[in-house]
Amino acid sequence: MSLTDNQIEAWPSALCDPSGERERKPRTSGLTMVMDKGLGLGEFTDMLELAHEHIDIIKLGFGTSAVIPHRLLTAKLNAAKRYGITVMPGGTFLEIAIAKGIVKDFFHMMGETGFTGVEVSDGTITLPRQVRNTLIGRARELGFHVCTEYGKKDSVSSFHLDDLLETFTEDIAHGSAWMTLEGRESGIGVGVYDDSGSCDTALVTRIIEAVHTPERLMWEAPRKDQQVAILHTAGLRANIGNIAPQEIIACEALRRGLRSDTMNQPDVLRGTN
Repeated sequence: MSLTDNQIEAWPSALCDPSGERERKPRTSGLTMVMDKGLGLGEFTDMLELAHEHIDIIKLGFGTSAVIPHRLLTAKLNAAKRYGITVMPGGTFLEIAIAKGIVKDFFHMMGETGFTGVEVSDGTITLPRQVRNTLIGRARELGFHVCTEYGKKDSVSSFHLDDLLETFTEDIAHGSAWMTLEGRESGIGVGVYDDSGSCDTALVTRIIEAVHTPERLMWEAPRKDQQVAILHTAGLRANIGNIAPQEIIACEALRRGLRSDTMNQPDVLRGTN
C-alpha cells in the first residue's frame, strides 16, 4: 500500500539542506533567477508547482514578451505573482524602448500587463550615467522591483574592475536591489567566462573583494560547471541567474550541498563525523 503525501515523513533537516545555509523565501541572498525564453502556460505552471520555493525571479528573456500572445503572457505573470515571484522582461526590451524613444509606453505596458520587476541595462546600447540613474528612479517610483546589469553582450568587451565598481556603487545608491553581471544565455566569451565557458575565478574573487556589498551581485551562470565555480568562489549564498527551467532543481541541490560538486564545501561538512 502506498503512502499519501500527508503520511510521508519529511526528510531530516540535515538531509534537506546539509549546508544549513539556505534561507526561506522571501530572502535577500541566495537568489535564483530563472530564464524563460518561451515556455507555454502549461510548462510554466508545472515549473511553478514543482519549484516555486526555489525561484525568486523569472526573466522573460530579451524581447520575448512582445511575441507571446498577450492573454498567455498575463496568465503567466498572474501565476508567478501568486507564488510571490518577481517577473521582469530582459533588459534588452527596455534598451529597445530607449533606442525608439518610447520609454513612457514601455513602462505603461509593463504596468498594464502585470510585470513586477524591471532590469536596467546597456548590454547593446550606450547609456549615459544620468539616464541610467533616471531610469532606475523612474522604475522605483512606478512600484517596480528594480535591478541593473553590467557588461556588454559582445565577445570583445571585457569587465573593467574600476568601471564595474563605479557602476555598482552608483546603481545601488540610486535604488537598484542588485546588479547582475552579464553572462548571456550561453555563458561563453562574456563577463567572467572565456571562449570555452570556463569561469575566471580569480576575477570573481577580485570583484567580490572590490564591492562593498557582494551579496548584491547576481552572477549569470547558465551552465552547471559555472554554477559550481561561482558557488565555490562566492559561497553558497551567491545569487545565480540565467538558470534554465529544467535545471532549477539541480541548481538548488548544488546550493544545498546535495551534489558531490558542492558537498565538500566547509559549511556542508561542518559537524559531520
